[in-house]
Amino acid sequence: MNEVKRWKLQCEGKEIVSILNAKKYNALYVDNLEQAKEKVLELIPKGSSIALGGSVTLNEMDLVNTFREGDYNFYDRYQDLPFPEIVEIMRQSMVADYLVTSTNAITRKGELVNMDCSGNRAAGMIFGPKKVIVIAGANKIVENLEEAEKRIKRVAIMNAKRINHKTPCVETGFCQDCSVPGRVCNYLSVVNNGGKFEGRFTVIVVGDEVGY
Repeated sequence: MNEVKRWKLQCEGKEIVSILNAKKYNALYVDNLEQAKEKVLELIPKGSSIALGGSVTLNEMDLVNTFREGDYNFYDRYQDLPFPEIVEIMRQSMVADYLVTSTNAITRKGELVNMDCSGNRAAGMIFGPKKVIVIAGANKIVENLEEAEKRIKRVAIMNAKRINHKTPCVETGFCQDCSVPGRVCNYLSVVNNGGKFEGRFTVIVVGDEVGY
């Protein structure tokens, strides 16, 4: 990445950390995904149960293999299993010690905004797992909820393409507000404040362009 662009993302990332901490999240800044991964592994004790939210950012960190191979109780919904069995793993993961996920957008008011296909990520962020660790690049910072939803609609098209869902947007590259079974835009969630359960949310902001 161009160094000036990276510098700007670093500035924005550090600023949003201050905003998030004021909104009672435990927020911290790192320069890159390698540092983010190190921090995640520092935060999660061995033997913990872990769920993951679907995320390009987490894929870039290779966290699926890390948790599969490590000393953790991993709710592995990435196995090649029939969909009903995957759904059951998602249900069980609602009581995990840790949910590790990214977020689709962070507003400058400190809101975490997400759009889900099945709802397991949005649900787990709101309630269920004891701790939530969110990793997000500074490229996901937006001004407000309206801009967050616009960003999410653009990203949803790429996610539909990535996971090979049979949706009109995969053919056209544009949202059709479809009603097909593979629709990925089913559940919109907003976390306004991290303080309901003290210490539950940790947000790791990466001063770089990561994920979608």
